[in-house]
Amino acid sequence: MSSENPEDKQQIADAQKNPEVIAALTETLAAGSRRDRQQAARIIAGVARENAELLVPFAPSLVDALERPEAQTRWECLDALAQLVPADARGCEKAIPGAEAALFDEDSGPLRLAAMRFLCRLGATTEKRSEKVWSLIDEGIQCYHGDLEFQDMLVAVIDFSQGKLAPEVKTGLADRMRFDATNGRGMLKKRAAQIVEHCEK
Repeated sequence: MSSENPEDKQQIADAQKNPEVIAALTETLAAGSRRDRQQAARIIAGVARENAELLVPFAPSLVDALERPEAQTRWECLDALAQLVPADARGCEKAIPGAEAALFDEDSGPLRLAAMRFLCRLGATTEKRSEKVWSLIDEGIQCYHGDLEFQDMLVAVIDFSQGKLAPEVKTGLADRMRFDATNGRGMLKKRAAQIVEHCEK
């Protein structure tokens, strides 16, 4: 979610070449000042976008960082964990409680959106995981309907709807989106219809 400046890009490149740099960044997530944690999390999220597999050994530190008080550290780490799902879904499962807290954070739209993206990415991997996260995704859809981030959340839900979902999750998701698919307008109607269509395949 953060735009990268030239200095960030250089740090991201350096981290990709040296696991010790990544280790130092993840240590900063657990200590340091708020500002240092945010910066470290931003670089880690950048590494995840480039080569998420480098972060597999550090997944527990990213999960732990979801306990930090500041929103940016948490949303950057959720972005990194979402990228990490294909490489280490089992390790990422441990982030569900932190993602749940982030999803219902009243103060930060970017944090709520990052949580929804993470949960959708994780839930799409297996039927069992879809069952584990569905109640959170469903509640998020209801809570943030009409909010600024809702359209972006729906993009994540579209991806979720194409995943390996349990039959009851598909049914529940289709039922949840059917009203908007029929009565919505513009992009809301279009995206809701896509979700229903995927679930009914």
